[in-house]
Amino acid sequence: MIECIFENGNKADRGLRHVVVDALVVDQNKILLVKRSPQITNGGKYAIVGGFVERSENTKDACVREVKEETGYDVKLTFLLRIADNPDRPAEDRQNISFVYVAEVIGKSGEKDWESTEVKWFDLDKLPSKEDFAFDHYENIQLYIKYLKEKFTLPIVGKI
Repeated sequence: MIECIFENGNKADRGLRHVVVDALVVDQNKILLVKRSPQITNGGKYAIVGGFVERSENTKDACVREVKEETGYDVKLTFLLRIADNPDRPAEDRQNISFVYVAEVIGKSGEKDWESTEVKWFDLDKLPSKEDFAFDHYENIQLYIKYLKEKFTLPIVGKI
């Protein structure tokens, strides 16, 4: 759990929201998913790659770093799909604001870290079931699929 302490020594209250990033890593008609390790929130579920933004990063740098750490892939971000800022995001153990990017692979120069038990490419039309996904990641993928067909204005802010 992240603990936030202000300059005056007071700790942040439970209403604090954290900034996270998520990446839909796509290659043609495939998307890269990770299966979350049992010891983290929503363990055993599939997810798009993501994590917390560190103090020294902007959201783009954090997204590229998280993909590298969790999958070993180097990516280039292509566009911002969504900013999910609803306080009622599903299966959250804290309130997070998520910047959801679409990324393409430019190479592989590492291995996955402990946060994932599996890194696997799936056809966009052969995804695991919605119930097998962590958080709102299934909905983010569905939004991306819809965008491929309709090309509406991005990013989407808030609920889909």
